[in-house]
Amino acid sequence: MLVFWAAAGVLTAIAAGLILMRAARAAGQAAAADPTPILYRRQLAEIADLADRGLMGEAERRSAEAEAARRLLAAADAPQQAWSADPRARRWVLAGGVAAPAIALGLYLTLGAPGYADQPYAERLASWRQADLESLTPPQLAAVLKQVTRERPDDPEGFRYLGLVQAAAQNPVAAVQALRRAAALAPQRVDIWQMLGEAEIVEAGGKVDADAQAAFRRVLELSPKDPGARFYLANAKAEAGQRSEAAGELRALLDEMPAEDDRRQIVAKAVAELEGRPAPSVDAGQLAMIQGMVSGLAARLDADPDDPEGWVRLVRAYAVLGETEKRDAAYASARARYAGAPQVLQQLDEAARAEPMR
Repeated sequence: MLVFWAAAGVLTAIAAGLILMRAARAAGQAAAADPTPILYRRQLAEIADLADRGLMGEAERRSAEAEAARRLLAAADAPQQAWSADPRARRWVLAGGVAAPAIALGLYLTLGAPGYADQPYAERLASWRQADLESLTPPQLAAVLKQVTRERPDDPEGFRYLGLVQAAAQNPVAAVQALRRAAALAPQRVDIWQMLGEAEIVEAGGKVDADAQAAFRRVLELSPKDPGARFYLANAKAEAGQRSEAAGELRALLDEMPAEDDRRQIVAKAVAELEGRPAPSVDAGQLAMIQGMVSGLAARLDADPDDPEGWVRLVRAYAVLGETEKRDAAYASARARYAGAPQVLQQLDEAARAEPMR
């Protein structure tokens, strides 16, 4: 590293010296003839050449020649100003060119780590595999899982986890690729197709595109009553301009959803938007009923906490009810309990971001 800085300093000094030499030569030629009139004379000759070759009309030729002649006369009448430079300033330029790498080297020796060993990617990857997975960032965990899937190319679960981690690492393209591989290896798994459809939506910028629709149709082939797939496919029809048909499908979905399902509010809001009316509000009786069911769910989880779906529902319910303190407490408890289950963690994250009902 010190050799590098020494070479950088020498090269910087040479560059500064070359700049000063050119500047000195320019200063010595400051009294030379002004090249501007020569430029305009050459332009007049080029105009005449274009006209002789038939590439410029007579009217255009006269106009161009008049403009070039006007600029030529203006340049000839303008007083010539010689460029000059103070020779004493050159020493400061040279000193600055030498001092810059020296100062940078001093800062590096003070604040940097010149003796730090190289960290090849293979060694870092090996250390990540030996580390506690909870301590890794999503990109690091994705790198580990990519190596694991190369070692176990026929394991759909590895690709499913890789898709989850890639999504957490803000890499939707890689998430879709991993989940497509998982779906190909386990074509009967509804959860993988559901995740793939949602990942396709993220990759498409929030649109339920053709790829996402194909994934959700596959979900319905395996689970015809799946509410998530029906909701997204209805949204796809709304995006395509089929608003009345989409509203009808969402109303049918709403009629089939249990009263305690905290996703009803989202579906009802979507129906109201499609029909051009305000979203329905929840009256006091309904609110009390919902709060009672949520309290019952919380009590059940206190007695039997090993229920990841229950924790997801509880977090989403608190978020929808606007009870942020209870949401945050349930969210923290669930994340600590299922720290080693990326799918559950993703579901908890989505549940915590649910919009409160109005």
